[in-house]
Amino acid sequence: MNLLAEIKRMRKSLNLTQSQLAKKANVSQSLIAKIESGNLDPAYSNAKKLFDSLRDLEIKDELTANEILNKKVVTADENDLVVNVIKKMRKFGISQLPVLRNNSPIGVVTETTIIEHLDQDISKLKISDVMKDCPPIISSTARKSIILDMLKHYSILIVSDKGKLKGIISKSDLLGSY
Repeated sequence: MNLLAEIKRMRKSLNLTQSQLAKKANVSQSLIAKIESGNLDPAYSNAKKLFDSLRDLEIKDELTANEILNKKVVTADENDLVVNVIKKMRKFGISQLPVLRNNSPIGVVTETTIIEHLDQDISKLKISDVMKDCPPIISSTARKSIILDMLKHYSILIVSDKGKLKGIISKSDLLGSY
């Protein structure tokens, strides 16, 4: 694919006119028209200005964690009994939840982590006995593209600003943003 053809596709996906892009990139509208029509092979510096401007506009338009997160976070305390957390998970219809110590995330418990311990007497097991390491903690300003990449490797992300839990983002929350 012709890389310069991407200029037109990106511009249109951002709902920009040639004039608007020209102003942002500090080039002439006629330059963009000639590039898009295939009548001009621009200097590297002009092509870079256009792509940099388009990338900046895409980032500006991208959703942030604050716009995707689920604020209704159900949590468990590290000292909660597993049997009580199972009841909580069933009540709220969730399959995973963050584990807190003094209101700070320290781990995650999932249906799978609990199932892995069902060969034991779970009536006395605490969540701290079955939880996994804490999922990544991200800022509420993290961009959707970063969230997408992270959720390929983790089941949930915790959103926190200045040590305060703001919410979580699960794969389901991300899919809901489309």
